[in-house]
Amino acid sequence: MHEYSIAYNIYLTARRSADDYSATAVKTVYVEVGSLSMVNPEQVSFLFEVIAKEDNHPAFAEANVVCETVLPETNCVCGYVGGEIYVCPECGALPTVVKGKDVMVARLEIEVDDDNGNGDTGRK
Repeated sequence: MHEYSIAYNIYLTARRSADDYSATAVKTVYVEVGSLSMVNPEQVSFLFEVIAKEDNHPAFAEANVVCETVLPETNCVCGYVGGEIYVCPECGALPTVVKGKDVMVARLEIEVDDDNGNGDTGRK
């Protein structure tokens, strides 16, 4: 159940950013999930919502998570760049995975109070 710790870390990252920008609302947390990460995006989204509800932070009352799958990208010493993860189709060597195995917060959609004092809200 490593999805719980991943969801918790995503929540902490989003909360720190929301607090840094004095967000009044966190609308969407966009998360890149590498297809090689062995993480279930649906479980991460569900657990994020559970964690946010339990923490009861007002800015996260309606927050949701959108997980975007990142396909593998590899390169090889021979110059090959592509998606083959086991055997380089050019030379037969083992390619190096450079993308598609991480889980990370890519961006946040938040609302903040506008500094002009008229009560409008701005989006970041």
